[in-house]
Amino acid sequence: MKIIFMGTSEFAVPSLEALAAQHDVVAVVTQPDRPKGRSGKPAPPPVKEVAQRLGIQVLQPESAKKKEFFETLAGFGAELFVVASYGQILPIRILNMPRYGCLNVHASLLPRHRGASPIQMAIICGDETTGVTIMQMDKGIDTGDMLLKCEIPIDDADTAQTLHDKLAALGASALLETLEFLQRGELTPQPQNNDEATHAHILTKEMGRVDWHQTPRQIVNLARGLNPWPGAYTMLDGGVLKIWKADYSNIEIPPNAVAGQILVADNNGLVVCANGGAVRLAQIQVAGGRRMADVDFLKGHAIKQGTVLGESLNEN
Repeated sequence: MKIIFMGTSEFAVPSLEALAAQHDVVAVVTQPDRPKGRSGKPAPPPVKEVAQRLGIQVLQPESAKKKEFFETLAGFGAELFVVASYGQILPIRILNMPRYGCLNVHASLLPRHRGASPIQMAIICGDETTGVTIMQMDKGIDTGDMLLKCEIPIDDADTAQTLHDKLAALGASALLETLEFLQRGELTPQPQNNDEATHAHILTKEMGRVDWHQTPRQIVNLARGLNPWPGAYTMLDGGVLKIWKADYSNIEIPPNAVAGQILVADNNGLVVCANGGAVRLAQIQVAGGRRMADVDFLKGHAIKQGTVLGESLNEN
């Protein structure tokens, strides 16, 4: 098929590579180069780098709503647009341009976790399974008819990064399968049940602040779901303590313990009181320091048992 691919992040790369191996990808649309790292120099999106390696023409409009961009797209005569983690809302006239419309590779089992952070929210919400949905795009945000769904389990050790990598690969294979059905005329679009929809909003750094009044399961899932970005964190002695990994602890909770109180800070690790249990902060990092296991961190940082985390945050 003659296809235009629209994507930006690492999640979209496997889908682009899979499409290019079996179809005629006539152009790739991606976000403009953005400043990256300490240097602040503009860096190309991952999809652009792959498209250039494959010899595919790259378009990087600041806005997908401009007339000039619409006219450029129309000039390719593509039969289908495929969108995966692109990052811009497409106007309806673009969605309706190609013969087969626009397909989207979405990293959840719709209608659950519509929106910008479906991978992270699946872990944070404690879902046991997730997957990808190949969807026919409409004017709404992830509201279009579903064409194909593929499900996988969420492992207890999964972080947002590991689950991202699994779903990116799954999305590529599901996309190719969908196109096979499409070419044979064997697809049956299934409308979404809006009553079952949940929304995965854009991630912010503030979302990572741990509420120690939550259960150990909620706190562990938060750390997993926000790893690597923006990361779970708490406050220790007025500074940020980033939590890269949290585990459950079966320590007995003293009757007078309060939420966020450090119960253990020794060779057995760093264990904190939560709601109905305790959490071990197995891998942590302070500002200006490196990521460390809790037992190694404690060798160089004197933390008193009984200290309450999170109390020193200046909200101003």
